Amino acid sequence: MFTAGAESLLRQARELQDEDLQKFCSRLRKLLQKDPGPEATDTLQRLFFIVSATKYNRKLEKTCVDLLQTTLCLPTCPEQLQLLCAAILRERSPCDSLSLSCDHIQNTRQLSLVASVLLAQGDRKQEVRNVAQCIFKVLESRQPEGPSLRPLLPVLSKVTSLAPGSLHEDQTRLLNKRLVDWLRYASVQQGPTHSSGGFFSTPRARPPGPITEVDGAVATDFFTVLSTGQHFTEDQWLNVQAFSMLRAWLLHSPEGLGAPDADDKSELEGSTLSVLSAASSASRLLSPQEQLREKAFEYCQRLVEQSNRRALRKGDADLQKACLVEAVLVLDVLCRQDPSFLYRTLSCLKALQARLCEDPTHVRALLPLAQFFLNHGEAAAVVSGAVYQHLFTRVPSEHFHSPELAFEFLQLCRDSLPLFGRSLGVLKLSFPNLFKFLAWNSPPLTAEFVALLPSLLDAATAVEMLHALLDLPCLTAALDLQLRLSPAASERPLWDASLRTPSCLEASRDPQFQGLLQHLLRAKASGTAERLAPLHQLLQPMASCARVVQCAEAVPTLLQVFFSAVTQFADGALTNQLALAILERSDSLYQVPEYEARVHRWVPCWPPMGLRPSWFHWPLHLACHTPIPHFVLSYSTVTAGAIPRLRRGAIQTPPSAMSSVPCEEDMGAVRTRATELLNLLKMPSVAQFVLTPSTEVSEPRYHRDTNTALPLALRTVSRLLEKDVGLLPG
Repeated sequence: MFTAGAESLLRQARELQDEDLQKFCSRLRKLLQKDPGPEATDTLQRLFFIVSATKYNRKLEKTCVDLLQTTLCLPTCPEQLQLLCAAILRERSPCDSLSLSCDHIQNTRQLSLVASVLLAQGDRKQEVRNVAQCIFKVLESRQPEGPSLRPLLPVLSKVTSLAPGSLHEDQTRLLNKRLVDWLRYASVQQGPTHSSGGFFSTPRARPPGPITEVDGAVATDFFTVLSTGQHFTEDQWLNVQAFSMLRAWLLHSPEGLGAPDADDKSELEGSTLSVLSAASSASRLLSPQEQLREKAFEYCQRLVEQSNRRALRKGDADLQKACLVEAVLVLDVLCRQDPSFLYRTLSCLKALQARLCEDPTHVRALLPLAQFFLNHGEAAAVVSGAVYQHLFTRVPSEHFHSPELAFEFLQLCRDSLPLFGRSLGVLKLSFPNLFKFLAWNSPPLTAEFVALLPSLLDAATAVEMLHALLDLPCLTAALDLQLRLSPAASERPLWDASLRTPSCLEASRDPQFQGLLQHLLRAKASGTAERLAPLHQLLQPMASCARVVQCAEAVPTLLQVFFSAVTQFADGALTNQLALAILERSDSLYQVPEYEARVHRWVPCWPPMGLRPSWFHWPLHLACHTPIPHFVLSYSTVTAGAIPRLRRGAIQTPPSAMSSVPCEEDMGAVRTRATELLNLLKMPSVAQFVLTPSTEVSEPRYHRDTNTALPLALRTVSRLLEKDVGLLPG
């Protein structure tokens, strides 16, 4: 993660003893008491590195902390020193010896630094409310030529999210008005060019040119964050920062908190009432909050239009994608707070949806678009189906290697489960595609899948999902192979460099493997479970890759979640199918180091992991009644192959034996089973073992509870099958 040099520096900072730290602080104190210079700056940088290298608070002398506060509040102190002092004090928060106050600070940049330190303390002494009042004093008293408000807007956004109730009604109205002005009425001319004052500088400055679009065209509409130019004016910078805090303000402002939710006004959505409401809002005098929503809507619409332009620079193209995501999120908030916006928003987002589905570079914008359609239910049903289909089929297959997209995708699925409605079936059938995110990013996404997996399960896909979970490490290797074969080499992510040219690379193009690879990389549930043993052999050279090994480590946890969820709805027939699937796959796993051992260690622990005792009822015993005596009768030769042979015997069981309702054939099978057991007892060694049980068998609890009795029975059978263990109990 870090270079060797960085790791060495971090280790030194973490291992620095308190005595050495106090000596370091004493040196810093002497430097700050004099006229601070470059040496003081360097020492502050070192101290910041030391206190931030560990999550534990480092103890600093009170005199040093006081001097840091004094330096921060000095009006004549260089800005770099103030930044470092504020950063060190924030790292030490919460701090009981803090005596900072922002009551009498006039400089807005200095006020923002002091406020950031106070907000980091929490709200133990009503710091949040005090900071809010100080900022609004500056906001209310600022003259057109006064100090810049830019440093205060991030702090104000933080205050709003931490304590929405800290603002008075008149302060909320004032900020709404200011945001309207900053968003809608910024200058459309570039800022003046700053002359260098050199010999060749012209005596008369050139007039500023107009703002341009990202494609170089002259802007014909109002200024936005996607407008470009050489120099920006103060109001244009405020426009950019106002948009960055807009969504947080709409959500957390006192008026925003009391706004009706979309579910409460669902009868307005998509109806003629929405049109009437929108028309009536334009014919009356709007409040500052309503004005802000209206201007925010216009701003987002303009951003959607600007995102369709072809940017000349890569930085502008990346900014387009980020702004499009934020614009859709803001539109979602506006429609939830005021359903009258929904009618106008849908027409805009329909065109956007068609464009995004054809443009893979804007794939992240599909997530907030899908969230919008989920939040607004029936009104968005006209276009939501196509979005979900594209989202669940193409996106995981083509972008599974993007960790940011994978996390946001799964977060959307997990948080929006109650909203999916009819589309939940599409999500459930797409579990093979979702597993690609897990296979490629298993360590960070395992917790997300633990929460999501129970919602993906149903009786129709349970067996197929079990096979998919067991094949998860193999899927990781197949995805790695797919990326190595990708023609777009410049777009491929990094993989395990220790495996430069796997031998399976060319062999994977063989037609006999193509069908198995296509099944493993399928986008939807197919209802079948292919035998992937040939594919396991093909991908064996990749089994030691770090990503494959990490994925294999997550499988036992996911199996536990899977079976805990299955117990909620599984009937006897499904129970038998799952048990037989486990037996079938016991010797058919991808040979990742220690993977098979982990799965085999987990299998005997089914009941403690949540399987009901009723799972081990008589239909399953009847299903397996033929192979069990066969194993016991030949115990001397089946030590290594007991489980595989049990699996083969179970698969060959006639379908009639799987019935969950007793019949005459079943009763005959029971009588046959009893006869076979009696024949077993005629063997001297078996009779000695069975008739001389261990002392545990005499305890009543082993006869009352299947969960308790089963481990003892498994241990008994294991001892009977092992060659090197004596038959006498002990």
